[in-house]
Amino acid sequence: MPLNSGIEAVTEEIRHRSAKTRDGYREQIRKKAEIEPARSHLDCCNQAHAYAAMEKDKNALTRNSVPNLGIVTAYNDMLSAHQPFENYPSLIKEAAREAGATAQVAGGVPAMCDGVTQGQSGMELSLFSRDVIALSAAVALSHNAFDCAVFLGVCDKIVPGLAIAAATFGHLPAVFVPAGPMPSGLPNDEKAKIRQEFSAGKIGREKLMAAEMASYHGPGTCTFYGTANTNQMLLEFMGLHLPGASFVNPGTPLRDALTKAGAQRALEITWLGNDYRPLGEILNEKSFVNGIVGLMATGGSTNLLIHLTAMARAAGIILDQKDFAEISDIVPLMARVYPNGLADVNHFHAAGGLSFMISDLLSEGLLHEDVSTVAGDGLWLYCREPRLSNGELKWIDGPEKSLNENILRSASDPFSKTGGLRHLEGNIGKGVMKISAVAEANYIVEAPALVFECQADVRSAFRNGLLNRDVVVVVRFQGPKAKGMPELHSLTPILASVQAKGYKTALVTDGRMSGASGTVPAAIHVVPEAADQGMIAKIRDGDIIRVDANSKELQILSDSVSSRIPACEFGEDGYLDNGRELFKLFRQNVGAATEGASAIV
Repeated sequence: MPLNSGIEAVTEEIRHRSAKTRDGYREQIRKKAEIEPARSHLDCCNQAHAYAAMEKDKNALTRNSVPNLGIVTAYNDMLSAHQPFENYPSLIKEAAREAGATAQVAGGVPAMCDGVTQGQSGMELSLFSRDVIALSAAVALSHNAFDCAVFLGVCDKIVPGLAIAAATFGHLPAVFVPAGPMPSGLPNDEKAKIRQEFSAGKIGREKLMAAEMASYHGPGTCTFYGTANTNQMLLEFMGLHLPGASFVNPGTPLRDALTKAGAQRALEITWLGNDYRPLGEILNEKSFVNGIVGLMATGGSTNLLIHLTAMARAAGIILDQKDFAEISDIVPLMARVYPNGLADVNHFHAAGGLSFMISDLLSEGLLHEDVSTVAGDGLWLYCREPRLSNGELKWIDGPEKSLNENILRSASDPFSKTGGLRHLEGNIGKGVMKISAVAEANYIVEAPALVFECQADVRSAFRNGLLNRDVVVVVRFQGPKAKGMPELHSLTPILASVQAKGYKTALVTDGRMSGASGTVPAAIHVVPEAADQGMIAKIRDGDIIRVDANSKELQILSDSVSSRIPACEFGEDGYLDNGRELFKLFRQNVGAATEGASAIV
């Protein structure tokens, strides 16, 4: 099938917009590649320090004739998705030795759990942690002792941070290696119901705690389709995982086999082999467009609008928020995975998962097939699924049709003819809305505003019954320059409870909502943010706000708003706890959400 003309046009626009920065980036990685293998240029003293503890591998390392793989790991055992990484370095080193090569842990990066910090002050460091991860990974790779890398990360800011670092060291081949989702636990609809009942005061904390523990119950990624699992989808669509690696459960023989295969593939594509594949060449305009197509087809996390933009800039590619909206208008919604449906990612994987989806989108001309990937040339490689046969890892053709059309459908018979995103614009500014879980009856909300400057005040207003009416909840001074753009996911059950009572309700914020934004219409990532004296800083209680996903409007309907003096945020004293004071430099230098909300790219 020929490539869809709309997809081709968006790709060409990105290429044209990025021509100068992309050419500069490619020249930079070309110059870096000229000195491969880098460690052969290290002095003897440098190398002695690097290899001092590598008893089994010293001889191979000093010969400089076999590739040395650098492991960058985000392991900790507070993140369930990252706990399996504890044993990955030993597996990877074993795989390297079997291939006649070597591997070393280059360094570790921090990894926050957004589930732990939701609604807490620590969430104000979450987005900035992405830049810290990129910087930490850069420190790990700066030793110039590696011919390729594997990146161990899954969750929200970790994968984008690692990808920014991987792009910066784009002369190195690299493979991303996931851990997989935990087995299915408490059904997602039951968990959501219990959260709403707790917010409404109908049940106590003991019952809520039991439900949460039944949902998040073991090693692996949380099973709803939030940012972590959207990251994993993205890496397959962009060709940075081995095919079919995303959603294989931890602690299984297939998972271990894929981990070892990922390491060995990274070693095969170095400068020392005959299939050199620097990551900076894989990360091109086509691969980013493929990633956006996957985001829309699956109804993935809105966080990826920010992350993909930052990742692309690290590779010299400039994405615009309208690129996402234009692709959303072209690409159908093919999946219903919670919060867009009742199924979890294990059910999605069993129904045919990414191999079916990629195959079907290729057949409809909605993806670039002619791309380079870590697995080889052509996205067709990702229409296959991994299997173990007598202990040997092989890839077979994926299913030709969905095995459960309540979860996964063909692009020719989708859940919706367009993806799950709207780009909103009006006198408030620009924002986005994820609508894949929003009922059409709630696409338009026109109601008086109630204005807040912290989540705690919204919760207090809810408990006092102040939200029991048609209302647009405005939560401002949440942007990157103000509070580091925290997720406001803890407001989801509150606003869903208001909506369930029959009231029209929406959220407008310069903060984030993540992949779990749910059924309430939410205009998020609003720019200019309040800290930039954007119009959102001038909204007052009672102003009539119109949020319209159909006409893509974000408007204040009240008169004389532009002449108002913006509200003032509280001072820096509000940040003197929980480490937030250390991030002042980030708040002062961070870019807008539309530019990736980064202080470093």
